[in-house]
Amino acid sequence: MDDEKQLAERFQAHRGHLRAVAYRMLGSLSEAEDAVQEAWLRLSRSDVSEVENLGGWLTTVVGRICLDLLRSRGARREEPLTDTFVPDPVVTPLDRVDPEQQALFGDSVGLALMVVLETLGPAERLAFVLHDLFAVPFDDIAPVVGCTSVATRRLASRARRRVQDAEPAADPDPGRRREVLEAFLAASRGGDFDALVAVLDPEVVLRADAGALATGMAASKVLRGAKSVAEGAFMFRGTSRYARLVLVNGEIGLVTAPEGRPVSVMAVTVADGRITRIYILSDPERLERLDLAGTGL
Repeated sequence: MDDEKQLAERFQAHRGHLRAVAYRMLGSLSEAEDAVQEAWLRLSRSDVSEVENLGGWLTTVVGRICLDLLRSRGARREEPLTDTFVPDPVVTPLDRVDPEQQALFGDSVGLALMVVLETLGPAERLAFVLHDLFAVPFDDIAPVVGCTSVATRRLASRARRRVQDAEPAADPDPGRRREVLEAFLAASRGGDFDALVAVLDPEVVLRADAGALATGMAASKVLRGAKSVAEGAFMFRGTSRYARLVLVNGEIGLVTAPEGRPVSVMAVTVADGRITRIYILSDPERLERLDLAGTGL
């Protein structure tokens, strides 16, 4: 076996892990794939004969690529990210999870966490993702962000506090989460406004990302409070019969697809038997890029 083929096989063994790192860093599946491909190009041009831990080396390379992308993204963006933005979801069927997709979202990267990660600065996000989610030592992260290990530790600590403060606590029982979402779906299909309100936490927040071009009823929006969210769901009850239960980033969610064409993906956070957060992606351009194979659509 020639050296290039052997190197490609070694890289392929780490691809799922690297894609998971990049997805958590960027919140975009397409950008994550681009970052992984760039890591391969850098590896193919490097002498790694003395590298003892190729996986660790590649992880920091992907981290550096993502950090540059985040900084560049911030420099290009004329306006700050809106409160309605929802990162790319990973959608899988309820009864089957592909191992690569399982690695992509894991147990700790529900859509609620991805939303919070979008509020972090690039260096904070890198320090938190690499250390807290992938156990990379601070000494290895510090050269990537250009700080000392102590300063990098502070970045991760600050990010951790923001994540803990912003991410709502969730019910750990997947069966209970499913029961609550099924009750929400039944109330929506039945046009039962009172039942909708009953399944929503009084302080529930709905974040709907319809894309930059959407207007009118389909426009991006943030709704707060059980009554407002129930009224929003009530307006779209006609399409609820096309909703199908799926996993969204490993947690129970919905895909709505009239005639097999997805018009929205919804994730929820459930606590104490009620829905506390709803995240909806209905941007047609981004929905078109999602891999929904195997979901029955």
